[in-house]
Formats: sequence, C-alpha cells, structure tokens
Amino acid sequence: MMHNTVERKIMWGDLDSLGIVFYPRYYEWIDACGHLFFESIGLNIGRMWSKRNLLFGLVETSCKYFHSARYHQIIRITTQIDELSKKTLTLGHTICNADNEKLMVKGIEKRICMDVSNPEDIQGVNIPKDIYAVLEKAVEE
Repeated sequence: MMHNTVERKIMWGDLDSLGIVFYPRYYEWIDACGHLFFESIGLNIGRMWSKRNLLFGLVETSCKYFHSARYHQIIRITTQIDELSKKTLTLGHTICNADNEKLMVKGIEKRICMDVSNPEDIQGVNIPKDIYAVLEKAVEE
C-alpha cells in the first residue's frame, strides 16, 4: 500500500494552556498531509479543481488520541488510503513520535469526489476512471 510520510516539529503555537498539542492542530496537519498524499501519487488537488472542476470534500473526519505531543517533539505523520469506493475514499493517518515510533494519534478523513463546476449546486459524483486508476494503484502498491 502506497503511503506518504511527513515529519514536523511541534512549535509553541501548537500548544494549549497545559503545554500539549491543541487538538484542532491534528486536524489541520491531517488535512495538509491528505493533500500531500494526493500530490505524492500524482494527483494535484489544485489542478483538479482548476482544470476539471473536481474536488475531494470531507464527509467525515475523526481522531483517536493515545499519547500527547509536546513542545519541540518531532512527529511523523503517515497517510495512506484505507478504503476506496466509486465515489469516496478514506485516508488513514497515523501520527507517531519520530524518536521512538510511539503511536500518538490515529485519524481518518472520508472524502467524496465532487463536481464543483456550479458552486450553487455542488454534486457528489463517481470518481473519474483515470483518477480512480491512480487511487487504485496506490492501494495496491
């Protein structure tokens, strides 16, 4: 299964008043890593939007928290496709401490392929065959 991994350092602005990562940051990082995953398999979301009026919009997202991340820790975020159907895909994300691989957070994003050519009437559509083939290859590798 194809995956993409990103490392980042926890910075002061990522923390809450207890000195641990403020939970919305995980969703921000997961979203960014989802876009980077698409790029890593040759699907640029910005180009799909501008050239084909297609986007993959969120229909579900969640996180399970196992261990807190703290200031200046290096984390590793790994993203892969967990499920693929004719209209949707689910990206799985794991966030680990880069030093010891301890699992900190597991997150998912379920995304639906959308035709956004008419902003007044956005529609869920089947993933076009050429895009589906790229996604299917990423699942198989």
